[in-house]
Amino acid sequence: MAAAAAAHPSFCSLIAKPLLFPLLLSLFLSPLQLALSKVHLHKWDISYQFKSPDCLRKLAITVNGETPGPTIYAQQGDTVVVQVNNSLVTENTAIHWHGIRQIGTPWFDGTEGVTQCPILPGDTFVYRFTVDRPGTYLYHAHYGMQRSAGLYGLIQVAVPDGVAEPFAYDYDRSIVLNDWWHNSTQEQATGLTSIPIVWVGEPQSILINGRGSFNCSLSGPNQVCNATNPECSPFVLAVVPGKTYRLRIASVTSLSAFNFEIEGHNLTVVEADGHYAKPFVVENLNIYSGETYSVLFTADRDPGRNYWLAVNVVSRKPGTPVGTGILNYYPNHPRRLPPSSPPSGPPWNDTEYRFNQSKALRSHPAYVHPPPPAADRSLLLLNTQNKVEGRVRWSINNVSFNMPHTPYLIALKKGLRHAFDQAPAPETYDYRSYDIYINQTNPNATISTSIYRLEFNSTVDVVLQNANMMNPNTSDTHPWHLHGHDFWVLGFGMGKFVPGTDEKEFNLVDPIMKNTVAVHQYGWTAIRFRADNPGAWAFHCHIESHFFMGMGVVFAEGVDRVGRLPTSIMGCGHS
Repeated sequence: MAAAAAAHPSFCSLIAKPLLFPLLLSLFLSPLQLALSKVHLHKWDISYQFKSPDCLRKLAITVNGETPGPTIYAQQGDTVVVQVNNSLVTENTAIHWHGIRQIGTPWFDGTEGVTQCPILPGDTFVYRFTVDRPGTYLYHAHYGMQRSAGLYGLIQVAVPDGVAEPFAYDYDRSIVLNDWWHNSTQEQATGLTSIPIVWVGEPQSILINGRGSFNCSLSGPNQVCNATNPECSPFVLAVVPGKTYRLRIASVTSLSAFNFEIEGHNLTVVEADGHYAKPFVVENLNIYSGETYSVLFTADRDPGRNYWLAVNVVSRKPGTPVGTGILNYYPNHPRRLPPSSPPSGPPWNDTEYRFNQSKALRSHPAYVHPPPPAADRSLLLLNTQNKVEGRVRWSINNVSFNMPHTPYLIALKKGLRHAFDQAPAPETYDYRSYDIYINQTNPNATISTSIYRLEFNSTVDVVLQNANMMNPNTSDTHPWHLHGHDFWVLGFGMGKFVPGTDEKEFNLVDPIMKNTVAVHQYGWTAIRFRADNPGAWAFHCHIESHFFMGMGVVFAEGVDRVGRLPTSIMGCGHS
């Protein structure tokens, strides 16, 4: 539901309250954009409902009774207002606006424990923020493991009227990809904190726009599974022969890395996480949790048949059937199955294939934003699986992250030094002697609520180093997401990053800017960003269980520049 500000004058007073918001917004938008910007109001009721997205009925968290939730459509410079009513009865919640930088509104980032207290059952919370850049983004729950229960959706931000994008197409379409479990998030979370750990396992299904297919013959005696339920009928993408389509693809998976393919059709990558990319052609696209892409394809194949949309698991040994949808060439019947088998994609363990595709992503030549030539501060963060008091955890430089009861933004703004650990978080590890390929003789780590305090407007490099897990010869792919910023992807490498040497491999000419990036198995990924957005911001692995188990950090910058905090974000811990 969208409405102009003139039609709802009360909304104008709502968005005017944050003290620094109008000033900061004017720095990023032209006077014409500010004058033409609109306010879009959404009223959402968050509740559990019985749903059958893969034909098996289970409880899902829904927005107004649906999962995925409604797509938010806006134009660059518009303000989005989302009134969230928590009807989950026994659970708190919070919603993160993934990829929206929240310039001037850090309190509406939607990260429970970092920027706000959770929304209590029965309470209503209003998010207000400006979408300052066009592109494809996400929203999803950021409380516990609720994202994997179905609370997610898309955000599409269009360019201003009269502004051309650097590619042409006839129609704009979008899909969101997800993995789906039949166990509840409460069961999964309890298993992850148990001794011994009960791992969540591989997902039962892959969903395309909330639709998948589970083999009902495998369902249990007390489960309800109906293969004819219209909720699990295949997703259909209808096309007109000869037309070119922009397909926005987003991944909100809780565990899986995916490979997406349209049978018989090449894909031209043109956008990543809201930034225009130097176009390059792929047969299939690797996409990691938290990433968004736009690809172009032309419906130029035999129009007498339909084709498969195929989503295969990569990076992990697949335990989930291929996710499928139908590319429907008009005027064929949309439910007419293709005569072929769904594409199987590349080998799931072909790390080099995925690594090379990551390296191929560069900024569009006409939209290069050169990074600062050097960093003021460098962090080398080792990603490891450890144990803390007998429980399996994930750690950064041997410290496993734990969320405090008082959100960081509130504690920092109010000077509540007792609310979290004041000792600085570790900036590096013993890279000279640490062997990333073996099981460590001492797997124990510590838990902390410490953070990284960044000098405002400084340039920060972060190198994320992957390593072996506690099982021999095993390393996961970790997609890392930074809140409140976009970063330059300076480079990728296989093996151990060597400071003073591997910086020579950094791309300082045309690096793509993103908000989420993969760290490949036994490899490293280097990013650079400007600490120029006052607030407290999470930086974490976007695999739901990994962040739940401590794989994240928090950056604080320019908190003294943050305006008066809304009272609506307070009410927990010492706030």
